[in-house]
Amino acid sequence: MTDEISSSASSGAAPPQEAASGEFMRSWAESMAQVLGQIAGSPLPVESLPAAPPEAPPREENDLHLIVVAAGALRGEMSLRIPRTSALALAQIFLGEPQAAAAEFKPEHGEAVEELLRQVAGYVATALKPRWGEVQLRLDSGPPPSWSPGASGWLASSGDIHIAIEWQLSSALHAALVAAPSLATNQPADVQAETANSSENAGIVAGNLDLLMDVELEVMLRFGERSMLLREILELGAGAVVELNRQVEEPAELLLDGRVIARGEVVVVDGNYGLRVLEVVPAHLGA
Repeated sequence: MTDEISSSASSGAAPPQEAASGEFMRSWAESMAQVLGQIAGSPLPVESLPAAPPEAPPREENDLHLIVVAAGALRGEMSLRIPRTSALALAQIFLGEPQAAAAEFKPEHGEAVEELLRQVAGYVATALKPRWGEVQLRLDSGPPPSWSPGASGWLASSGDIHIAIEWQLSSALHAALVAAPSLATNQPADVQAETANSSENAGIVAGNLDLLMDVELEVMLRFGERSMLLREILELGAGAVVELNRQVEEPAELLLDGRVIARGEVVVVDGNYGLRVLEVVPAHLGA
């Protein structure tokens, strides 16, 4: 497979940020090619590209959107936008149907694409382990992401069947890819364990973290939330009051990439809302 993200610069090595995301997405490209090849019974090469391939269709409202949530050694989200033509081609491969671009896209086609990519995610988790350790990947359907991407690109097939999938990494996942030290080494297992706890590795981690100090991350202040029926939302108008599930005296929450990282009390600073942090939530407890 060719990883254009990490190999396109012939004059030198790719920056650490691009190298990390390139390696991550190469695992997705290779895993997808492996799964598709097994199902179709013939090779279907897949590449990771920094920009849309020529055959990629434009963005449309009926595109299929999936979110991959990473937990464990890597934390964050990846969005996948699958144009309807590519989603249909993937579903037809998975269901053993003949390739017919003019066929009607049915609900079972969407379910087939989700199940196919869940299988791909399982292969990816295994492929990531030597580099990043234990990573759990959960695939959900949903609307397009509201966060700004930390990295983006495309997965595209290079065979007779044209498939193009646009991917975006959240800033949190992109930062985790860069910051995590590599576990890949040729040393024996006992030497690896000893080295992992050495001050040398600590210095490597600190150096990687220095690369992220200027990365911009979007944070959000949440006062509370409430589930509403569509009927209730349509009835909203000027002067309407929406009651939240949080008491006035309860702390507000600070979220990064949809995950609670701190709680505190709301204050006003120079006419702007602010948060006086009262509690920092440990990384493994954030939700």
